[in-house]
Amino acid sequence: MEFLKNYRNAELIKSLLNQIRKITTRPWKLMEICGGQTHAIMQYGIDQLLPENIELIHGPGCPVCVTALELIDKALIIAQQPGVIFTSFGDMLRVPGSHHDLFSVRAQGGDVRVVYSPLDAVKIAQANPKKEVVFFAIGFETTAPAAAMSVLHAQKLGLINFTILPANVLVPPAMHTILGSPNNQIQAFLGAGHVCAVMGYWEYEPIAKQYGIPIVVTGFEPLDLVNGIFMAVKQLEIGNHLVENAYPRVVTRTGNRTAQAIMEKVFQPVDRKWRGIGIIPQSGLDLRTEYAQFDAENRFEIGLIDVMESSLCIAGQVLQGLTKPFDCPAFGNECTPQTPLGAPMVSSEGACAAYYRYMRAR
Repeated sequence: MEFLKNYRNAELIKSLLNQIRKITTRPWKLMEICGGQTHAIMQYGIDQLLPENIELIHGPGCPVCVTALELIDKALIIAQQPGVIFTSFGDMLRVPGSHHDLFSVRAQGGDVRVVYSPLDAVKIAQANPKKEVVFFAIGFETTAPAAAMSVLHAQKLGLINFTILPANVLVPPAMHTILGSPNNQIQAFLGAGHVCAVMGYWEYEPIAKQYGIPIVVTGFEPLDLVNGIFMAVKQLEIGNHLVENAYPRVVTRTGNRTAQAIMEKVFQPVDRKWRGIGIIPQSGLDLRTEYAQFDAENRFEIGLIDVMESSLCIAGQVLQGLTKPFDCPAFGNECTPQTPLGAPMVSSEGACAAYYRYMRAR
């Protein structure tokens, strides 16, 4: 806590905010690509402390929120099958599928368990050799190495009752999709610190060059975020478009090469559908052929899926940064954390949940 105090120092933050005001000469729109950053921005009121002509736009930085409805429906079908122990991170249990969620499956007698690591699911498979144990592998590059490691560990143990439902997604392809859209209004990105801790930021350098925008990797404490915003605005004001690292205590340019190697060994990039956005080329991770026996879709009979999104929910527009949560007519009315219509109201990284929790209104 003593260490964290340095990154929550009110005087340092106030000084940086004053510097931002001094250098800002025109309106700028910055997108934070991480849902954890969105919640920190709301929690500490950073969006309300910035000059009025700097707007923070919330991107598709919530992996729970962008997991395709088809994948959630597949998870629900698998979880309902007899003899299955379905494991997942906690956020996924309340994400609505077409008709219900994983909590409903558990309430109806399904063995649905929350785990904090995919390796916990491997332990469950070891302890329950007569059960089929499935892990719902969602997340960005941050969680993908652990999912890959669980497959390698299960293989080493000779487990034939462990599979994963691959759903990991990659950040750079999503940035390309946002910046390449005719509706794009983003002028700078705040890079996701946790993702970059694994992947580094070398992947972002071609993006900054191609689209002529600054990208600043930042952390999650208020001083981290305000400093990242300051560095981005400073670049915008002088016309630079570089990748800068405002989170050097955690992130390096090359990232964690060991984690990257494990991911590459087990997974391969594939086109993947993002909920509310559509198919983004080469934005997902699926198991390579040599690990196909650990793919839950190959193990279970799923059949045809008839997906059905809520007609009231505008989560797709929120995830693309085209609208704010309070622009949704269902926000805070039909859609609340207790009665969510879309994933952004459920997840601890969802923008709608952040706006609801920290009482942001138009």
